[in-house]
Amino acid sequence: MDARHEDSEREPGSAAPGEGTPAGAPGVTGGTPLPGPRPAHEAAPRPAPEATGPDTGAAEEDAAERPAEPESPESGPVASAASQEPTSATAAPALPEEPTSATAAPAFPEEPTSAPAGLDGTESGTTAPLGYPGEDDCPGDGVPVGLAALSLRSQIAAALALAVVAVVACAHLGMVFLHVAPSNTVTKQHGRAIDDWIYPEFEQNWKLFAPNPLQQDIAVQVRALVRTEDGTSRETGWYDLSALDGLAIDGNPLPSHTQQNELRRAWDFYLGTHDGENRGVGLRGDLSERYLRRIGVLRLHREHAGGEGAVVERLQFRSLTTDVPPPRWSDEKVSDRPVVRELPWWAVPAGDRADGLTEASTR
Repeated sequence: MDARHEDSEREPGSAAPGEGTPAGAPGVTGGTPLPGPRPAHEAAPRPAPEATGPDTGAAEEDAAERPAEPESPESGPVASAASQEPTSATAAPALPEEPTSATAAPAFPEEPTSAPAGLDGTESGTTAPLGYPGEDDCPGDGVPVGLAALSLRSQIAAALALAVVAVVACAHLGMVFLHVAPSNTVTKQHGRAIDDWIYPEFEQNWKLFAPNPLQQDIAVQVRALVRTEDGTSRETGWYDLSALDGLAIDGNPLPSHTQQNELRRAWDFYLGTHDGENRGVGLRGDLSERYLRRIGVLRLHREHAGGEGAVVERLQFRSLTTDVPPPRWSDEKVSDRPVVRELPWWAVPAGDRADGLTEASTR
């Protein structure tokens, strides 16, 4: 065979033995031709999923360089998969298969069906009973509760106490009803007992709910004629008792009944039982005068009127009544000058000057 015929039988792109690129040149390793750079439009072939091992890369290069040959019966599916080139340059790469066992997602732990021994009082392996919190703390049937759980003597004492409270409450409500009710046979016959129960702590005043409520500020003042320790007599200045009560109430979250109502109710009691000339009307006139006088002596003694050791011989009350100013949006006009009402001088009996005079004794 001549040289021309050999050249025609040699595959295109292969070099004859002893010719071509020397060993070590780019693209040649040990005289074996290597594939050159792939065109940009050709996609790199993806290795078959079954091909693994260190010789996989060399097998892919040989398969890429060899032209496609018709599949033979002896080649089988492995040879066909290794020699077949991709038909599309833009074929999307296949997604990796999901792991089946090694990287499977961890399953959530199942809820325990039995509580450990020692946590809820049950043995290991038994199912804990379901129920509401605190259900075990409820007393069982037949266990006495409340008053029934007390002894017989305690039950009798509790029953007597409840009966006394009920009787007193009913009696008080009855007295208040008879006090505010119109005059009737019961009030005419037992009026003195009703008044003794109501006055002065439970007296009812309906002025707040009247069509024309009280719109005046009344200040009650008192002065005294005292005898000092050296035997001389002198007259004190006016003591504003209403202002002193106001100072005691201001800032006090729980003021006493005395600080709030004693002086105010005593003055209203006096005005209701006396006329404009300070003359008593009925039998309660003298009672209201004595009540107001004893309050004045007690307050002067507490304020040390006339100095230490001074004795109150006579005293006098007066009131300063001032109209409450109307709001700014009102057209009502009232006078801002106080109206003064002075009571006559009252002599203080020896019984009102006793050392045992207390707040309760003035009532």
